[in-house]
Amino acid sequence: MVREGGNQMAPGGTMHPARTLSRLPPPEPAHTGRPGSVGAAGVRYRHGVHRAAYWSRARLRDVADLTDAEARVLAAVDEQWSVDRLRALVAVPSIGGTAAECDVQHLVAGWLEELDCDVDRWPIDLTAAATVPDAPGQEVDRTEAWGVVGTAPAAEDGVPALVFSGHTDVVPPGDPARWPRDPFDPHVAGGAVHGRGSCDMKAGVVASLAALAAVRTAGVRLARPVAVHAVVGEEDGGLGAWATLQRGHRGDVCVIPEPTAGAVVTAHAGALTFRLEVVGHAAHAAHRDRGVSAVELFAAVHAGLRGFEAERQVDADPRFDGARFPYGINIGRLRAGDWASSVPDRLVADGRYGVRLGEPVAEARAAFEERLAALCAADPWLAEHPVGLTWTGGAFASGALPAGHPLLSAVRRAVGDTGTGEPPERAVPAGTDLRLYAAAGIPTLLYGPGDLHLAHGPLERVPIDQLLTAARAFALLTLRTCGVA
Repeated sequence: MVREGGNQMAPGGTMHPARTLSRLPPPEPAHTGRPGSVGAAGVRYRHGVHRAAYWSRARLRDVADLTDAEARVLAAVDEQWSVDRLRALVAVPSIGGTAAECDVQHLVAGWLEELDCDVDRWPIDLTAAATVPDAPGQEVDRTEAWGVVGTAPAAEDGVPALVFSGHTDVVPPGDPARWPRDPFDPHVAGGAVHGRGSCDMKAGVVASLAALAAVRTAGVRLARPVAVHAVVGEEDGGLGAWATLQRGHRGDVCVIPEPTAGAVVTAHAGALTFRLEVVGHAAHAAHRDRGVSAVELFAAVHAGLRGFEAERQVDADPRFDGARFPYGINIGRLRAGDWASSVPDRLVADGRYGVRLGEPVAEARAAFEERLAALCAADPWLAEHPVGLTWTGGAFASGALPAGHPLLSAVRRAVGDTGTGEPPERAVPAGTDLRLYAAAGIPTLLYGPGDLHLAHGPLERVPIDQLLTAARAFALLTLRTCGVA
């Protein structure tokens, strides 16, 4: 059933009462056409009876030590089901702060209901999110946002043994002219699904849903529950994950299926957004020597920040695997001046500042503030007119799976048992919701389909083979973590 509840937990930590909603239409029937036939999404499948019958016949013999239940569940991972739902998700332009960010949550809630999950769907209390001290902050305006959690049926009640948490919001597509076609018109080409959000991270959401669908199709009853958290606002701070945890949803361990390029990610850097305001002195361009250009002042400050950035890369964790800027400083937006023939007297720069692994956010901010003050003190004008600094938007602390935690080996084994080999362990220089689950005491790591290098760009796509590998790995992990009744 679907439970539509109130904003947050009631006093004492209990869940708000909820009402039952009507059941949505059943899933589409599986495609079982001839090799080369076309499925419901217009996808030309390579394998005839593509529901993994091909995969199970050709490849299960090569995978050792699978139980009967594991083999059945692997064979039930459905390519058409997965691709159709990924295309449906990509078609929803769920940019943060738009109505579509709400629409996509209701779509996922309906799918979870089709999978016989107990679904908690609630409006997020945006007032609390803006005022509670530990809330992660937001970079876009919202008038409405929804949380969705689906818990699959199991023999035992209680806290889920395993959680999959995935964000359904996406970043804006940028200049449409740079895309080969409409970024929200998902299509399949070259063995991949293309479109905004396909890689980051709607494929990961679908992989977790496909794992639950495979367990259901195979007729396997879990001993303990598995849950899917569909969250919003990840791209601008983590609103959805924070609200989900505030509501009281927990799990023994959590996997976030962000795009990890075949690796298992056990740590990520943090990221803080900031605004710099540089004040100069206006003058006519014909007598620019009588003015002080805010642009030229900023150029000197920016050069100093580049030196600061280089210092912070020293002795970076080896799991970053040669990343040039695990703790990068980037200026993403500049605004200066108001007339071509005037010396600009004001410049505003918005940027992003990387937080080192294990570095408290307060210490990272203090280090930045100290360096900025030193840069200003070294310039006669800026010493009298220091650069203004504001910490804006979301705050991503760094996060990590505890060293030696068995979740790492469990995920690596599950991926390896799909026949693709065990993945390497890595860290990434981008903030994620991992740090929120870790702060709540839930051991968490990242593993999912796609490559972060393709995210946020006009060529965003995710290979279907990676989507299916993740779904199979998640299905195995679900059985092994939750147990079979």
